[in-house]
Amino acid sequence: MTKELSADERDFLQPALAEVQAAAGKPHSEANGSGLEEEINEYDELLAALGRTPEQDRRIAIHEAGHAVCARLLGHDVGGITANPDAARGYEGLCWGVGHAEAFAEGRGDASDVRDALAQQMPHAGDDRRPLGDVFANVYAKCIEFVAGRAAERMVLDGEPAVPADDLRQARELALLICKTEEAIETFLAHCDVAARDLLMPYGDVVMTLSIVLRIKRTLDGTEIDEIIRGLEAEKALAAEHRRRAEWKQSELAAGWFRAQCELLDAARRSSSAQDWRR
Repeated sequence: MTKELSADERDFLQPALAEVQAAAGKPHSEANGSGLEEEINEYDELLAALGRTPEQDRRIAIHEAGHAVCARLLGHDVGGITANPDAARGYEGLCWGVGHAEAFAEGRGDASDVRDALAQQMPHAGDDRRPLGDVFANVYAKCIEFVAGRAAERMVLDGEPAVPADDLRQARELALLICKTEEAIETFLAHCDVAARDLLMPYGDVVMTLSIVLRIKRTLDGTEIDEIIRGLEAEKALAAEHRRRAEWKQSELAAGWFRAQCELLDAARRSSSAQDWRR
């Protein structure tokens, strides 16, 4: 069975696949699409082995891509992302930071570990919060990153995504450091949802492309993620420069036409004035 791709995915997937296969030293046929069809057949077999539908895999890839893009926009390093599940650790896909594997192995890779370590240091009523300003800022940024996966799904896909239980659990763990009531936590996380959407909205094409490459390669490390993002941003900058030059050329042509019209009018006025003087 061959998976039916959307028009947007076909537009993105062909060059993305060519880039990935070129990097791997594999031939890719653009003339008849045979390389793409072969890749799609392999993809179908993979999904069957994972017990996933194409739509589920697409959602997971977009979710993890949203986390990664948001993290980079916030200036956080990304260790990598994967669209492959891990039954032992209970995830369908994962975005992790630099040093996550070491922290997880040492039993400190969860937001609850961060909260336990910082809870006693957080200020009480009347305490000066300025010395812990970095903690408040980092909690805010990290909570935005935790909810960015769902924000990306809402931005790119139709329908309400499934509740990201672990993302929300970890965001709540951190929110407890700066919020005291359930209402405050819910309001804070609702704001983080909006902030994540606003952050990602101008970069929907980056999320989409990164998710498609992720579906092909299944796992991307931080260097690969940055290369994809840099490549897309360079292409957009080049396209913007081409538009600027085209607009400038149009302005020059319009100015030249206007100048020529003015010269014709001036010549006509001089001719008319000369005739009047002779009379």
